[in-house]
Amino acid sequence: MKKALFPGSFDPFTKGHLDTVERAARLFDEVIIGVFINTSKAGWFSAAERTELIQTAVAHLPNVRVVTQDSELTVTAAQKLGADFLLRGIRSVKDYEYEKDIMTMNNHLASEIETVFLLAKPEYSHISSSLLKEVLLFNGDVKKYLPPAIYEAYLRKRDTHEKAK
Repeated sequence: MKKALFPGSFDPFTKGHLDTVERAARLFDEVIIGVFINTSKAGWFSAAERTELIQTAVAHLPNVRVVTQDSELTVTAAQKLGADFLLRGIRSVKDYEYEKDIMTMNNHLASEIETVFLLAKPEYSHISSSLLKEVLLFNGDVKKYLPPAIYEAYLRKRDTHEKAK
């Protein structure tokens, strides 16, 4: 059984992420989306909230599940989950350089786990979670880049934030 872990902070989980997962679901017997904590990023939603939103977005994929992890290395989580592959999406050369270094370290830590890169489709290659959060914060339109339930949740969170000011 080929099992892949797709780790990330996913704040927000974009249509680019969803496309990567849908494509991976055709390649692997099981895809596990790992909602991980990125200590260098501030999140709008808790890991539990992101997990629930992502579960809604991938409900149509029977071989995909979502887990939350906040206190161990990605390769350690992959080993515990029985994943033989780490799945990463690549949007640009910049992503490749960053991901290559991570892949090299992961290979040092757990050489039995292979990293697989999927290139982003052109319509998603320019978007990032950080960019979408910035546009959302200033009331820009990012609806076409987010799954519907996730878009609505971010609007509610933004509106709550605005009212609290």
